[in-house]
Amino acid sequence: MTENEKYQITGMSCAACSARVDKAVRHLAGVREVSVNLLTNSMLVSYDAPLTSEMICAAVEHAGYGASLAAGKGAGRAKDMREEREALEDHETPKILRRFIVSLVLLVPLLYVSMGHMLLALPIPQAMENNALVIGLYELLLAVAVMIVNQKFFINGFRNIFSGGVNMDTLVALGSAAGFVYSTGNLFSMLLAARAGDWQSVAAGGMDFYFETSAMILTLITVGKWLESRSKGKTTNAIKGLMDLAPKTARLVRDGEEVVVAASEVAVGDVFLVLPGESFPVDGKVLEGESAVNEAALTGESLPVDKAPGSLVSAATINQNGALTCEARRVGEDTTLQQIIEMVQNAAASKAEISKLADKVSGVFVPVVIVLALATGALWLLLGETASFALARAVSVLVISCPCALGLATPVAIMVGSGKGAKNGILFKTAAALEATGKADFVVLDKTGTITEGKPRVTDLMPAAGVGEEELLCVATALEAQSEHPLAVAVRREAEERGISFSKVQDFQALPGHGVTGTAELSGERREVIGGSMALMKEKGLLTADMKAAAEKLASEGKTPLFFAAADRLLGIIAVADALKPDSREAIEELLRMGVQPVMLTGDNRRTANAVGVKLGLSAIVADVLPDGKEEVVRRLQESGRTVMVGDGINDAPALTRADVGIAIGAGADIAMDAADVVLMKSSLRDVVAAIRLSRQVIRNIKENLFWAFFYNVIGIPLAAGLWLPVFGIVLSPMFGAAAMSLSSFCVVMNALRLNFFDVYDDRKDKRKVLRELPGFLLQKEAEAEAGAEEAAQMQADEKLEASVMKKTISIEGMMCGHCVAHVTKALEGMNGVEKAEVSLENKNAVVTLSADVSDKALSATIVDAGYEVVGIS
Repeated sequence: MTENEKYQITGMSCAACSARVDKAVRHLAGVREVSVNLLTNSMLVSYDAPLTSEMICAAVEHAGYGASLAAGKGAGRAKDMREEREALEDHETPKILRRFIVSLVLLVPLLYVSMGHMLLALPIPQAMENNALVIGLYELLLAVAVMIVNQKFFINGFRNIFSGGVNMDTLVALGSAAGFVYSTGNLFSMLLAARAGDWQSVAAGGMDFYFETSAMILTLITVGKWLESRSKGKTTNAIKGLMDLAPKTARLVRDGEEVVVAASEVAVGDVFLVLPGESFPVDGKVLEGESAVNEAALTGESLPVDKAPGSLVSAATINQNGALTCEARRVGEDTTLQQIIEMVQNAAASKAEISKLADKVSGVFVPVVIVLALATGALWLLLGETASFALARAVSVLVISCPCALGLATPVAIMVGSGKGAKNGILFKTAAALEATGKADFVVLDKTGTITEGKPRVTDLMPAAGVGEEELLCVATALEAQSEHPLAVAVRREAEERGISFSKVQDFQALPGHGVTGTAELSGERREVIGGSMALMKEKGLLTADMKAAAEKLASEGKTPLFFAAADRLLGIIAVADALKPDSREAIEELLRMGVQPVMLTGDNRRTANAVGVKLGLSAIVADVLPDGKEEVVRRLQESGRTVMVGDGINDAPALTRADVGIAIGAGADIAMDAADVVLMKSSLRDVVAAIRLSRQVIRNIKENLFWAFFYNVIGIPLAAGLWLPVFGIVLSPMFGAAAMSLSSFCVVMNALRLNFFDVYDDRKDKRKVLRELPGFLLQKEAEAEAGAEEAAQMQADEKLEASVMKKTISIEGMMCGHCVAHVTKALEGMNGVEKAEVSLENKNAVVTLSADVSDKALSATIVDAGYEVVGIS
């Protein structure tokens, strides 16, 4: 059995830490997948028994970090929600700010003496004037105070060295300690020189202190940590905002009385009351009352939705007008709000494919930097530079290197992007889904409920000769009573509006993709009744030419013809049409402009599908697809490019799972939402475009972050090492290196926060791409459809011609020889409207082909005038 669990990790400070935790857990037997997130200090682990959560926590602790299972699920969910909300609160930023303020208070007098006096000749106490030893001791004490305030760097940094791993804290600790140890050693050398009376060496040593550098490094890094922490806190605003929506109390109705209880105490089946202005505590179904509900918190849709008895309501939405009495249907972790929060958290905690390079670099980054720092110091010593200069270059390399920027480049953008999507009703379940959505080459769109409203209505009733509309609708409703298909619902609604009753169908059987059958009481006898497609009626031998022509005409108008038959007799056609969603055409136009090829997938016949396609400007259409054929179409499309499937029904689930990215319309079936990678809460096709647009923007942002993180280190490390000194005379002091490191992570986080201002519905900045060519099998289907259409048109023309040409057989007496035959033939073919006459002496008749309506009386008169007797005409 596979377990999927979330853990909270403590002690991580940079990407090297997350890489070390990842490595420690990934090496455990039974672990399937690990995703460590530096931004949220969390870890997602998928593993098989006999591995346990205790063993996973032990592995993390052995690597030098803390681990614990995240808040659990179940009855205590409300408490866990508070715990999760508390965990997301920014407790770290105030602590870092206090450390910075204290460090700065200590650093200012240190810099005043070390730089203000030594470089600018600012006044200092007389006891310190021209006394390098006193100045050195003064700087040492202040530097030690700053180091004590920022002891976290040293504790974590050196502990990681002893546990076999190094991180950013290690770089900071080594850089600061190196300057401090060197300066302390120099101070003791000065004391020895003073004891020996070598005051010249004492004075020279006074110019070689790095106490202020050690303290400045710690202070500047703390500034960067504060800016970074403050910015990171903003990236979780979307999740915290969703959690804040959860109502704290519920108004239950028990024994006719209202009782206010904690929202966590509401159970499935409880009846609760929501007054105007209040939020719904759980998901439920309206029992009494009518009102408008603001669902913007969940869907991003500003317009309120009318609710009446039978309507579904969701937790955290706001009742605006009348009081509503509801029954609790989903509570705790099962509410729509909690599922949205779970999706956003999981997306933020998971990793995108693009982050793998940064992860690999982060895993070896710090050890490589330490080696580079040692090599830099040794090289400058070999080149004849002073120990002071070599130390400054080595320390600069240590403190300018920033693994944090690499580690934050991906997760901050994923977090902000996921939150931005959630605010607009677009829910990405994983970071991989967020990344892959924007790479789509093909978007396969299910028609009913996705492109259309999914609420078809009966538009035409066309009973066969001798059948009334009521009889046709009665049989149709009896058959469709047991089906939940949208077309069946439309037929039942029409019968209800007309007040038509129907008998119960027995032996009901569904024929997937074709129709339904059963038996019903008709005229006192139980007869077979059938409903379905034209193909089904043709297979049963019940299709007539006039009904076929009528169905084709309806289909050409974009309507779906449903055939119904009873007792081996075709009763007629009921035409059903499903209105297009208002934004479907606009969405498809935007997809085409973005270089994404939309493909409509439908079980409707080709004529109906083409009619819809013309309205939408769609050229790629796959029609007559059985439910189990959707998955095959997606699979074959994947051979030509990345494919996104958009659907809403249960029969779309296999195709949603097969696609590179499955997008479920939010109002669709739960199983479709479970199978999908992305859920659209508003059920709008434009949100498919918005999801692709947001994905592309997030990936662009991640690439920008990764570029600047790599670029910063590629430029900064050689500069700190002094490689540009011989060429440009440029050298970087350790203090400027620390400042640069501090700002690098801050810039990465701030760049990601720009996503909050991105308009997912604005197409002005869309990157235009060339449309991917349609694969061969789709082109073949189109060719077959065109050929089929031409064949159908020819058949229809032939049928019309055949119907327009009438033949009559005339029985004749009195013909004796060939001369008689020629005489009758000439007389008949001389008549207006007679195209041809075939006279047979043996059969004693004449078969005439008429191009116009010629009466039997006129035919008889012509033959009688020729001298023969007419026995009968048929």
